[in-house]
Amino acid sequence: MMLLCGSSHGADEVASLDAEPAELKIANRSIMVFHATLLGEIPAARAKRAETVINERLDEGATVTVSVDAVQDSYLVLLGDRRAFIVSPKDLVSTDLDVRQGAEQAAQRLRQVVEEARQAQSLRFLLIAAGLSIAATLVYLMLVRLCVWLHRKALSWLPQQMRKHTSALRIGHTQLIDSSNLYPLLRRLLALLRWVLILLLTYEWLSFVLQRFPYTRPWGESLNLYLLGLLRHVLTGMVDAVPGLLIALLIFFIARGISAFSKRLLERLARPGSISWLTHETLQPTVRLTALAIWLFAVAMAYPYLPGADTDAFKGLSVLIGLMISLGATSVVGQAAAGLILTYTRTLRPGEYVRIGEHEGTVTELGMFTTSIRTGLGEVLTLPNSMITGSVTRNYSRVVQGQGYVVDTTVTIGYDTPWRQVQAMLLEAARRTDGVLATPAPQVFQTALSDFYPEYRLVAQAVPSEPRPRAELLTMLHANIQDVFNEYGVQIMSPHYLGDPETEKLVPREQWYNAPAAEPREPGPS
Repeated sequence: MMLLCGSSHGADEVASLDAEPAELKIANRSIMVFHATLLGEIPAARAKRAETVINERLDEGATVTVSVDAVQDSYLVLLGDRRAFIVSPKDLVSTDLDVRQGAEQAAQRLRQVVEEARQAQSLRFLLIAAGLSIAATLVYLMLVRLCVWLHRKALSWLPQQMRKHTSALRIGHTQLIDSSNLYPLLRRLLALLRWVLILLLTYEWLSFVLQRFPYTRPWGESLNLYLLGLLRHVLTGMVDAVPGLLIALLIFFIARGISAFSKRLLERLARPGSISWLTHETLQPTVRLTALAIWLFAVAMAYPYLPGADTDAFKGLSVLIGLMISLGATSVVGQAAAGLILTYTRTLRPGEYVRIGEHEGTVTELGMFTTSIRTGLGEVLTLPNSMITGSVTRNYSRVVQGQGYVVDTTVTIGYDTPWRQVQAMLLEAARRTDGVLATPAPQVFQTALSDFYPEYRLVAQAVPSEPRPRAELLTMLHANIQDVFNEYGVQIMSPHYLGDPETEKLVPREQWYNAPAAEPREPGPS
């Protein structure tokens, strides 16, 4: 014993931490983790030597006792009269235990291994363990069948109860909840609950059976410890998250109040005479933008108090979502900015008749991302707002007197037709067209004097209350123009010459006021 003590003392003096740790495991149970190198033996060699000694003593079948003996700063763990292993202070550098506590815990685990080895050699113990496992299996199967039976009963009982209770939830004659839509959801929830119960029963049955036999007992204990640790972690996380959730809810409640106050304030400021840019058209988008800014600020303030906000997974998910938004929302942001430009510049308003590029129709909806117009051909076009801001927009309703929109058309007539006659015929065609207002009166403009003909443009205002589309109104106007020109013997044709005409294309003075043009009256003596 003195030699053993001296060797231990010398070994303790040369212990070092320059090797990989090694775990001593006997019959699936961890006994000790060695970190130090003693007497030239690295941790792996120490674990191998201790495993050999312990297995030899256990194979002898004799009853042995486990004890702990102090030697200087280290402790010997003895199995009977033989040294199993030495616990050095440097073996416990990764724990908060002192060397005595570490040795006692290792000895206690070794005693448990010795007891389990004795049980594994007892036929009576193994038969009892097998019987208990069979009984647990029978109980497990009965409980599983009970879960299946309860699931079937719930499925047969659920439709009747749903019809009974959902029929009572009405507002007037309207049923709030449709049982046909709710039943599939509840059926899936019941199936999920059934599988959760079956999996939990399976987990507990497996843990119980594994703990009945000495060799598999550590596995069963680890299953229970894992489940209990998981439940403890979840419950602790829920309790710890309550203060943060309360602060986050308080922030959201304050944001809701500020949002409601800002909405009422903007509604007051939108009254005529308050702020020029805040009108009835810009009120709703301004309210939405203000509410969005308030809620984004509230989310930023509440973010640190949300459960799991400080975890790497939550941070990584936030970065991923931000990256996806930054990469995929470029066009969306551009469309939204274009929608705001159209709204606040008041380029378009619902009900106005406009021409955007090659598209023409009545504005039916001015949204954040797109604008819808209804054409005269029965079509509804959805145009991206960025396309509208990047093209020329002609508004036929903005410059009219009162409500309505502008109707215009262009004809080209040769120089041999009196311009007064052409103007009178165009005005006559406008008067015959239903839907064209008499006040303000239609006008004819000579927009160009080309090489072969002048260009005449008829501009009139349409009746806004007429449901007739602009294309149909233009069709009627063009038809009346052709009829009037035919009545007065004027052909609608634009001449193009390949050579000089035989006679000059002039209008004699006596033909300047051909019908339906009226010669102006001479002013009488005052």
